Amino acid sequence: MTTESTTSTGYRELLSRIASPGETRPITDPATGEEVGRAPVHTAADLDAAVAAARAAQPAWAALSHAERSGYLNRAADAIEANAEALAELLSREQGKPLNGPNARFEVGACSAWLRATASFELEPEVVVDDGETHAEVHYRPLGVVGAIGPWNWPMMISIWQIAPSLRMGNTVVLKPSEYTPLSVLALGDVLNTVLPEGLLHVVSGGRDVGEALSGHAGIDKIMFTGSTATGKAIIRSSADTVKRLTLELGGNDAGIVLEDADPQAIAEGLFWGAFINTGQTCAALKRLYVPDSLYEQVCEALTAVAAQMPMGHGLDENNVLGPLQNRAQFDVVARLVGAAKASGARVLTGGDPDPDAPGHFYPTTLVADIDNDNPLVAEEQFGPALPIIRYTDLDQAVEMANGLDVGLGASVWSSDAARAREVAARLEAGTVWINKHGAVDPRVPFGGAKQSGYGLEFGVAGLKGLGTPQVIAG
Repeated sequence: MTTESTTSTGYRELLSRIASPGETRPITDPATGEEVGRAPVHTAADLDAAVAAARAAQPAWAALSHAERSGYLNRAADAIEANAEALAELLSREQGKPLNGPNARFEVGACSAWLRATASFELEPEVVVDDGETHAEVHYRPLGVVGAIGPWNWPMMISIWQIAPSLRMGNTVVLKPSEYTPLSVLALGDVLNTVLPEGLLHVVSGGRDVGEALSGHAGIDKIMFTGSTATGKAIIRSSADTVKRLTLELGGNDAGIVLEDADPQAIAEGLFWGAFINTGQTCAALKRLYVPDSLYEQVCEALTAVAAQMPMGHGLDENNVLGPLQNRAQFDVVARLVGAAKASGARVLTGGDPDPDAPGHFYPTTLVADIDNDNPLVAEEQFGPALPIIRYTDLDQAVEMANGLDVGLGASVWSSDAARAREVAARLEAGTVWINKHGAVDPRVPFGGAKQSGYGLEFGVAGLKGLGTPQVIAG
């Protein structure tokens, strides 16, 4: 693990811009334990003020055309790009992810790319009947104020997933970031607000009480949430009295199935990043890998070789591509689940033995073979750098095991025969099934979960429609 790092003053300017005169609390670097900055402690009264301001600003924003609102989104993307390195460094220090690889710079770049893509989508009225007697069209009107609640794993990117379509559709936004990563989102909001009209976007940095107040607030018309299934269920309950619209992207435990015709060497790096992007802290990461007997040892060996080439350490070291777990609670979850695997007699191919004296929340890249499908490391979402590799003897067995849980966010099939892979994909119970990749989201392609992984679609035109209310005009 390397710890050499670079320093920059750019992120400090961002911190100074979001500094609060009121009560604050320290936010620490998960790699070192050092203080990164201080986050404001907002209250329910602050939330009320933000909602009131968002409601006041919404009619004028909704009165603009799609093209005018898209122009603002493109200018917001410009603003992110002008502050990209400072945002990436703050993100790395607060969340822990390295600057390089599919990490901090990648995440900041995705923010501007998502804004531009969302600005480019066309959403015209849909003519559903035009038979000479009846002409009926479906239009999508703004909902009002969207309440967004974001996670700590991709705090900036997922915030943009919520902000961009909401604003494009003529809504205003009140966003509550995770208590673990508020600085990144506050800084992102500050950058966006340098070009957006006043009152459209508010970031309220509070604890669970603020999140609960947001999800039940009478002034909020829709909730967008990315996080755990348990919290999603609580939001459903608290939103019921006001019949809020909901888009929920909840927990997953994504399965990948390797078919017998796959080339282990060719797929090894794709499998690795499918599982270990963001050090495994991704809802739609590969978390269970099913491999046939005929390829089992070859896949294990190829994955172990790739893992050995991926340095883990402090995020500001340009050499690193894997970082710490963002918080100690998540570290403890991973340690518990890997411990259960080891206690069961499973074979640890690499990792599984963190240094108790090392600073930060570093858990080594861990691959576990010869493990039962009902082991806790397989059955529970680990959300960290540990991948169980389960052996199967026939494809029906693999499909049954992959579909055996009550979640279904994503899945993948790995094969040299694309047509065969698509046949297997159609049998999997997941919102998205990737072929020879995993977790590759695209702003043009709708994304959402099956079963208890949530409901509602994000991205593309489908995502825009989810941020509007349909109105039929018929005559």
